[in-house]
Amino acid sequence: MTGRNAVPEVIWARPERAGRGPRPAFRRADIADAAVRIADAGGLDAVSMRHVATALGCGTMSLYNYVPRKEDLYELMVDAISGEHDIREPSGDWRADTLRVAHQTRALMHRHPWLPRLMSPVYGFSPNALRYLEHCLACLDPLDAPYGTKMELIAMLNGVVTTYVANELATVERTRSLPWSEEQENAARTAYLGSRVASGEYPRMAAAFMEDAGPIDLEAVFERMLGRVLDAFEPKG
Repeated sequence: MTGRNAVPEVIWARPERAGRGPRPAFRRADIADAAVRIADAGGLDAVSMRHVATALGCGTMSLYNYVPRKEDLYELMVDAISGEHDIREPSGDWRADTLRVAHQTRALMHRHPWLPRLMSPVYGFSPNALRYLEHCLACLDPLDAPYGTKMELIAMLNGVVTTYVANELATVERTRSLPWSEEQENAARTAYLGSRVASGEYPRMAAAFMEDAGPIDLEAVFERMLGRVLDAFEPKG
């Protein structure tokens, strides 16, 4: 429990290791790398101060000298992954550059499936996250809009990507736990849905299925979602 005299602090405003003593044995990058490897292997719930300390070869209490709270550990992890973004010179086409960044973010989340759970503005102001945000704004330089609007665009697009990937990952995780194949599951659900639509109780859904009864192209859906977000920010007139 947080004490009454506790004050908020940002880990990036702290020295690498608090207190006096010998030269720090670990860098924050070492700690973040260990935590990320644990999360990649076992999910976010596998990350604990004890597990990270074990991976580093130190005692748990020693780790607290570098990372005072578990939330700070999460912030180090998000910063480390933010550093994986490909920060390149914008092309001058704000839509193309923004779409490239969105696809890259999706790929990062699939590479680190625990990441959507930590996508919060609370962890958005670390050194690498700030570089990423500055890059996103640079990509939007050609867009004639106030910076506040551009920030809204970035936040909205990140929200869409995070939600979409979270659903993708949840589907994959559920499929792994099924006692039958994904194809068998889909066939059973499609047959049931078809019988309900054919009952006549859902005429609008029946009309929708008549328009397009084929399998859903999820990649095309993702592209349309991104495009519709960007369309909302296109200058009018």
